[in-house]
Amino acid sequence: MNSFGTIFRTSIFGESHGNTIGIVLDGVPSGIALCVEDFEKDINRRKPGAIGTTPRIESDLPILSSGVFNGKTTGAPLTILFENKNTISKDYESLRKTPRPGHADFVATKKFDGFEDYRGGGHFSGRLTVLLVAAGVVAKKVLNSIKVEAELIEAGGESDIEKGLEKALKIQDSIGGIIQCRVSGLPIGLGEPFFDSVESLIAHAVFAVPAVKGIDFGAGFSSAKMLGSEHNDAIIGMDGLTKTNYAGGIVGGITNGNELTFKVVIKPTSSTPKIQQSINLKSGKVEDFQVKGRHDLCIALRAPVVIEAVTAIVISDLILRNHFRSKSIIDNLKLEEYSIH
Repeated sequence: MNSFGTIFRTSIFGESHGNTIGIVLDGVPSGIALCVEDFEKDINRRKPGAIGTTPRIESDLPILSSGVFNGKTTGAPLTILFENKNTISKDYESLRKTPRPGHADFVATKKFDGFEDYRGGGHFSGRLTVLLVAAGVVAKKVLNSIKVEAELIEAGGESDIEKGLEKALKIQDSIGGIIQCRVSGLPIGLGEPFFDSVESLIAHAVFAVPAVKGIDFGAGFSSAKMLGSEHNDAIIGMDGLTKTNYAGGIVGGITNGNELTFKVVIKPTSSTPKIQQSINLKSGKVEDFQVKGRHDLCIALRAPVVIEAVTAIVISDLILRNHFRSKSIIDNLKLEEYSIH
């Protein structure tokens, strides 16, 4: 439910307007240098502040509650907490009777018999993605020389991000976007087919991120229009290097040593300023309503670092799985310096 991973295991908890939200990471190797300052860069990338993002701004200072001693990870479960201080819960009272279309309001109240914390979207809120970012910071340290990088390449149907944002502001409606993620420096052999293939695990983790509606590896859907002889990536080196990379660095569910590439679709934020229609749960009638509160016009602006994070979590888990199967891969990545025993 709220946990993911086999060895590098991630468990998430909390609600958008609760006192705190947090994440527990089990299986983190001991001896990794870790301090609050390590989280600053990636957490700031996720923070709002740019045009088209929510005015709700939290300090997002991570509290390292367990698993760190004298500036190094101990090997025990690592608990990271964040406080929620900038909340205006009254903005969500009206959603008890008129759930937002496109959001989890309606299904959550049905599933949990009305006992769910609805404030700010509760446990379904994008607020919790700061926890994924924090986990990603730790995962990236495990990855060492492996680099995970994601960027927004399209917003509102425009490759010019500023143009897409201008459109959203002009019409006062939310827009979606497309994020491209690249992973370089991967060894050959990561992945556990059938059900734990690299694509399966990354897709699983990526779809856990709120607002994600699609994923596309390598040539992706364009592959359907290609010939086999065209799509096949010719192997031109003993290190697995291929002439092309339509497979996106994954063959048979296993990394082949080339760059891993995929794209992610982020839907428009459901909390749009536009007047919409929804069912009134008290009267049973459809009526006009408008979402109140502080929301992003383009949540995709803040999502690249989240996609990086969940990707790093998956790759870290696969790396650690291979440690128990083949010590040579760990040696190649120089992970022995983290005192894995």
